[in-house]
Amino acid sequence: MNDNLSKAEKEEKVFFRDRVTTMNAEGKRIWMFPKKPSGKLTNYRWMVATFLLGLLFIGPWLTYKGEPFMLFNIIERKFIIFGQVFWPQDFHLVVLSLITLIVFIILFTVIFGRIFCGWVCPQTIFMEFVFRQIEYLIEGDYSKQKKLARQEWDFEKIWKKSTKHVIFYGIAFAISNTFLAYIIGIEQLEKLITDGPMAHLGSFIAILLFSGVFYFIFAFFREQVCIIACPYGRLQGVLLDSKSIVVAYDYKRGEPKGKHNPLENRTESGKGDCIECQSCVTVCPTGIDIRNGTQLECINCTACIDACNTIMDKVGQPRGLIRYDSEKGISTGKKSIFNARSIAYSAILTVLLIVVGALFTFRSDVEATIIRVPGTLFQEYGPTKLANMYKMQLVNKTRTDMPIELKLISPVGEINYLTDKLFLKKETVGEANFMVILEKGLLKTSNTPIKFGIYSNDKLITTYKLNFVGPNNLDN
Repeated sequence: MNDNLSKAEKEEKVFFRDRVTTMNAEGKRIWMFPKKPSGKLTNYRWMVATFLLGLLFIGPWLTYKGEPFMLFNIIERKFIIFGQVFWPQDFHLVVLSLITLIVFIILFTVIFGRIFCGWVCPQTIFMEFVFRQIEYLIEGDYSKQKKLARQEWDFEKIWKKSTKHVIFYGIAFAISNTFLAYIIGIEQLEKLITDGPMAHLGSFIAILLFSGVFYFIFAFFREQVCIIACPYGRLQGVLLDSKSIVVAYDYKRGEPKGKHNPLENRTESGKGDCIECQSCVTVCPTGIDIRNGTQLECINCTACIDACNTIMDKVGQPRGLIRYDSEKGISTGKKSIFNARSIAYSAILTVLLIVVGALFTFRSDVEATIIRVPGTLFQEYGPTKLANMYKMQLVNKTRTDMPIELKLISPVGEINYLTDKLFLKKETVGEANFMVILEKGLLKTSNTPIKFGIYSNDKLITTYKLNFVGPNNLDN
């Protein structure tokens, strides 16, 4: 090892891949004080974050045909996604959609790396564009935050810390109520609020606890979510390869590093473009040095790209020393993001999209379940006929009331309702008992296939097949 390196540099050379940057050699946490980033990519991220936060908080107020545009009512097992109502009977669609989403995320990660984490992830959006901004506003930029953390608990520190944490909890409470609105609906949430906490004490305590979890995450746990808790971050080592796009340092251009001297010709002196300013490190929310290569902690937030580009502009060097690129792109100078793995994932994703699209297209408005009444066999119905008793359950997935008529398509027979005929109200479940009556001469076996048609306003909605039970001697 080079003896000219400082002790800290030697330790970094040995340990930067052996432990996370937020932990020292004794295993204690190192608190992060990142410098406030600025630049072109940061401005773009602000636009994306503002748009997503706007969608989040406006979402519960949006309605479609008198109902929420988005609803995830786990209690009543009712889900509305982009205005489409889904019930437990549509669980297979939800599962396939989730599998498709997972394959898409894998494919996206294989090609574009961890861009999702830096641009779209809720943890990053809330931390960097809400809570961190409040911290900058109250405590100042990173140098002032460090100074405040070191100073004694005087009036200034108590006032600033107290104000910050009160606001943090208030925002966490607002976020919790927003998520609750997605579960129970904005009207029900308004009712809970207007009735007062004592009228719904259990719900109020639950929302306070949930807010406390949010507060703890963004006030104390912070970047540890991305480094320790998030499984997606841990999968990067499996999903990324040399062609994946990541935030990367161009070591071929930047090495060897050297301090900036405006009177020096860096090319003639054998120095690279990196001037050892440490700007890329001071702005990193997880505290890594991107010049060490792709690391677990990197969330592709682009703060180091903006910081480096700003310095390159000041010293008259071209931008892009740190940029979005792949390891292969930097080493060869050629960009190629497609390989056998990404093509295979693309093929799987295409098949899944076709299957999910077809299932959504042919999704029935009414879900029917018809079973023979348990414990019953055939019954004699006059001298020439037999009867079976059935129970029918129908789920109306639409937003309109539906009169229901059940017809026997095959074979020829009769249907006698044992209850009133069904009139399904919108988004409800209805049940009816009925009897199917067939001529004995039509029965050739003890289990005769029959087919029902379920109609509404003389329009066939769906069909259902099952068996009609007859005497066992028919099988002889």
